[in-house]
Amino acid sequence: MRVWIYARLSNDDDQEMNALLNQQEICHGFAEQHGYAIVGQSSDDNVSGMKFNRRGLDELTAAVDADRIDAVIVKDCCAIMGLNQKDLENQGILA
Repeated sequence: MRVWIYARLSNDDDQEMNALLNQQEICHGFAEQHGYAIVGQSSDDNVSGMKFNRRGLDELTAAVDADRIDAVIVKDCCAIMGLNQKDLENQGILA
């Protein structure tokens, strides 16, 4: 399976020095553990998930449109959706 790794750090998140790198390492480990072929990766640093105009997300979208990938790996679905734990709790999705 051809996969793309996407990571995002919001301007609202705690700004750990290596937070994006940590997300990418976790995703790489998951892909390798399952034998997936990593064909690309992108990230957005200090960008709200509520914005859809993101360089890293645009790169991911281009890969999908070009049929270059079969799946996307993210550490947390909030990286793409722009929701944080408080948003999920408020919506009753996460307790």
